[in-house]
Amino acid sequence: MTPDLLTVPEAMTVLKVSRWTLYTLIRSGELRSVIVGTRCRRIPAAALEEYVTRLCEEAA
Repeated sequence: MTPDLLTVPEAMTVLKVSRWTLYTLIRSGELRSVIVGTRCRRIPAAALEEYVTRLCEEAA
């Protein structure tokens, strides 16, 4: 089962991308993320699903 909020390394593993690529997606607004506390960035599992769905739709 996938947790509701993933760490950056966990999201990198799911998407099979580098840290640089993941942060580029976040900065560009293509991938939503949240800040927990003052420094902890987390990626909602739903945001990963939305991103992958959008990629698949654009490829079709």
